[in-house]
Amino acid sequence: MNYSQALDYIHSLSVFGSVLGLERIEKLTKALGNPQDNLKFIHVAGTNGKGSTCTMIAEILTAAGYKTGLYTSPFVIDFRERIQINGKYIEQEELARLTEQVKQTGVHVTEFEFITALAFLFFKQQNCDFVILETGLGGRFDATNVISSHICSVITKIDYDHTAYLGETLSKIATEKCGIIKQSPTVCYPLQEDEAFKTIRQKANRLIVPKTDELKIIKNSELGNTFIYKGKEYATTLSGRHQVYNAITAIEAVCLSGIAVDEKAIKNGIENATIPARMELISKKPFTVLDGAHNPDGAAALASYMEGFDGRIIGICGMMADKNCEDFLKKVLPFVKKLITVTVKENPRTESAERLARLSQKYCKEVKTADSYEKAVQEALCGLQENEALFVFGSLYLAGGIRDLLISRLK
Repeated sequence: MNYSQALDYIHSLSVFGSVLGLERIEKLTKALGNPQDNLKFIHVAGTNGKGSTCTMIAEILTAAGYKTGLYTSPFVIDFRERIQINGKYIEQEELARLTEQVKQTGVHVTEFEFITALAFLFFKQQNCDFVILETGLGGRFDATNVISSHICSVITKIDYDHTAYLGETLSKIATEKCGIIKQSPTVCYPLQEDEAFKTIRQKANRLIVPKTDELKIIKNSELGNTFIYKGKEYATTLSGRHQVYNAITAIEAVCLSGIAVDEKAIKNGIENATIPARMELISKKPFTVLDGAHNPDGAAALASYMEGFDGRIIGICGMMADKNCEDFLKKVLPFVKKLITVTVKENPRTESAERLARLSQKYCKEVKTADSYEKAVQEALCGLQENEALFVFGSLYLAGGIRDLLISRLK
């Protein structure tokens, strides 16, 4: 089996959809010798900020000299983003070899369960010191929760998303996310809604919440943030004020885990962390930002970032139909001068460009549709003034499909 065949097989499992429950993953990992039982995890759940927080923690431990595995989802550019060691993607040949090994168990599972078990096997075989493990959907019945223990759990920002699976209140969603909490300490993102906070406090045996009264943001710009936390100065490359709160959550998680890490490694790790499509600056001229935000909290963070551009934004937007598109657009579009909507390619859940345009007309004066990413980018760039910015947003699937096109056009 080569790499292309491995990807085809893994993606063929998507026909089973997202099925919550641990029975299948338990059967599969048992057939593989329970590789997860030989690994030390920091387990991360939440609605927003999981990927950024996981990446920061992984970068800190890597900077400290540890062999650090990182498991995240979804991917934006390359499927292998999901499985990394010390910032390097799993090799194509290794992914193909492990796919064959996991397939040979004969256990029927979903795509996410399969790749989760494969990642455990890879990290064990590579003798990782620690693994930073991001949940997929929820927490309690998420495939990653097959692990029996961890050294620390992290709950990032809780918001409304996947409500059909997780519940329609923040309390119910938080309950599902907190399903990863075991006997080890828990770190919680500091800016939670009261309803979510109450649930997290009830579920955690020992809870640490970063102290915002010991935080001072010195600089917040499109190039990142500089801040002081507990008397020490840090900088992020990741943009947006929310990344400061993700950063202090990551710092507390590392400190709480009991892993020996010096201050230099923490500073370097926070600054080195990068992740595609999280308010990613694609180009400074013309100023172009790519963001995968798709839910209310993500919209609020994006809107806060956009506010500084004084209505000088041209937007390209594509979304999934199962998201609360109107609520998202209502928050973001007051800062957009002109919007071009697109239908996200090759995804059965996508919302049509035409319906997005109809919803958008309530909140943006000039709205157009484009029948391809190429035409959307062309339309946006041809009328872009020197003092205007291009923002592309609405879905990580859109971000993954359009990113290379943006980079090639804006070189």
